[in-house]
Amino acid sequence: MQSYHSLSAQVYQIDKPIGCSFGDVEYYQERLKDVNGKILEPAVGTGRILIPLLKSGFNVEGFDLSDEMLYFCMENLRRNGCSQDKVTKDNLLTFQVETLVDAIIIPTGTFLLLDSETKALQSLQQCYNALNPDGRLLIDISLAHTFTKGQCSSRQFETSEGDLITLQIVNAEIDYINQLTVSHHRYDKWRNGKIIESEWEVFKLKWFGVYEFKRLLESIGFEKITISGDYQYLREPNNETEIITFEAYK
Repeated sequence: MQSYHSLSAQVYQIDKPIGCSFGDVEYYQERLKDVNGKILEPAVGTGRILIPLLKSGFNVEGFDLSDEMLYFCMENLRRNGCSQDKVTKDNLLTFQVETLVDAIIIPTGTFLLLDSETKALQSLQQCYNALNPDGRLLIDISLAHTFTKGQCSSRQFETSEGDLITLQIVNAEIDYINQLTVSHHRYDKWRNGKIIESEWEVFKLKWFGVYEFKRLLESIGFEKITISGDYQYLREPNNETEIITFEAYK
């Protein structure tokens, strides 16, 4: 699941700064408002959701596998007056907690980086094991309905130092049997008209059918499962839905 290296982490920090929301920050704040105990965010990234939750008074901690993302998360915590002890390095597949938590959140497309059902089940089991009795898991998935094989796109981002990072994305493959999309990401960092750093990333995302994913949760032991579309609680997802949020209890 290793992803988000140096340049891709820099782009994430520029493109999705603290305070940026797609409706997810507000949704999670609302759904967690009755949680008084500890909340855990695996694969916390730069802290885009963690930090607003902390500033709203939630007792939340996180971890990430990417050193580059953790670097930006630490910086963002410091700049926002939050303790850097709130995040550590760990793996979504193998993490354990010293003290059980009341809620675990895995927002946006993070969970889709686990590119097989075996990995998904392993991670869900770790989440189940880390929860208190009656603790809950909130997790987002998305479908692949906007993916077109062969489609190319490009973007560019200016760093705070005045350098330019260009990103070229090629939708390389869609595997319907294994429910995987594969994109190739090429990052180039430019200074004074010359490339000073490059990065190549094979970006795999796995998708699940709505009721397929519900059955995975049930197979682990989760109960009282609700499904919501596009950060509208209990809105039934349809073929145009971008984000599907599952809420499940231990």
